[in-house]
Amino acid sequence: MPGSFRSMPPRGGVGRRRLALLSLLLPFAACARQVPARLGAIPYPALPSGARERVGLLLPLSGPNRQLGQAMLNAAQMALFDQGDPGIELLPRDTGGTAAGAAEAVRAALGQGARALAGPLTLTETASAAPAVRAGRATMLAFTNDASQAGGGVWVLGLTPAEQAERITAAAAGAGARRFGLLAPADELGRRLSTGMQTRFSALGLPPPVVLLRPPRGDAAGAARELAGQAGPDGLDAVLLGETGASAKAAAAALAAALPTPPRFLGTALWTGDTALAGEPALADAWFPAPDPSARAGFESRYMTTFGERPPRIAAVAYDAAALAGRAARIGSPPVGEAMMGADGPIRLLPGGMAQRGLAIFALDASGQPRLIQPAPVPGAAGS
Repeated sequence: MPGSFRSMPPRGGVGRRRLALLSLLLPFAACARQVPARLGAIPYPALPSGARERVGLLLPLSGPNRQLGQAMLNAAQMALFDQGDPGIELLPRDTGGTAAGAAEAVRAALGQGARALAGPLTLTETASAAPAVRAGRATMLAFTNDASQAGGGVWVLGLTPAEQAERITAAAAGAGARRFGLLAPADELGRRLSTGMQTRFSALGLPPPVVLLRPPRGDAAGAARELAGQAGPDGLDAVLLGETGASAKAAAAALAAALPTPPRFLGTALWTGDTALAGEPALADAWFPAPDPSARAGFESRYMTTFGERPPRIAAVAYDAAALAGRAARIGSPPVGEAMMGADGPIRLLPGGMAQRGLAIFALDASGQPRLIQPAPVPGAAGS
């Protein structure tokens, strides 16, 4: 099991010129409520000579997810190097991908002086590790998107369904939509999409959406026709589909046929990379939210140059968590309220334990390559 990593070049044969360029880019720079015009170093308080702050890194370095854990370790090392701070030391600890392993890993990291931690990977691991974090008055930047884990020193960094629903419905409302519907499976995703949608509607002063949560194994097209029947004679301006793949295509086709006027269809970040959706005529120009593409492209390019392979999607969360944990360790508390540039675009921590991300809006296109409709706003800025 790895011991610790200090602010040193990641593996991969990167030359001195490349390292100097990376340290100038510093892609996770802090800023004052808005993304900076140029990225620069985070101003850290000075430590006594030779002193280091330790950051625990809770990853599945063994077990079925060990390859994913290694990629996330790579991303965390890259974040540490990009910050250019020699006063931070990473303590990677293996969770084995289990709840018991996560609890043991967090106790080991805390016992070795870490007061800020990045990880673990899953909801069950986070729930198991959280009591030790809270008892130790530490900070944990977890990779899960389960909002129920937030609070008491635990921040949820995964992209939540509620956050996606709020962003996409606000964008559609800004384009003139007033009557909304939601069709999704009656599972955790569907329930949280509904919650996020209704939260945003309350803030915008819009009437409640027409919501239909179908049985997870039920017929999406049949549920779509049922939703259309509940919409009334005026129909719906926009419908958020918590569906993917064939279910999304079937639901959109049924709704377009059943409503007086086809609505604008909205999706989730799960549509990212699903080129087959654009082949359904009813989904032409459908909108969905996703992380900032330029930030992601920059992160992937640097990762591939350093490690020689494309990173998995969740490696970006590990990068952000390690960078935020490093800053928390340095300043003695989480950097709540500061907008920062992460691997997937702008992000800031909220007081209650959630992370707010700036999400771009894309439209499905017949070419198979989604079109950018709106860039990612800065979290916390006016109108975001």
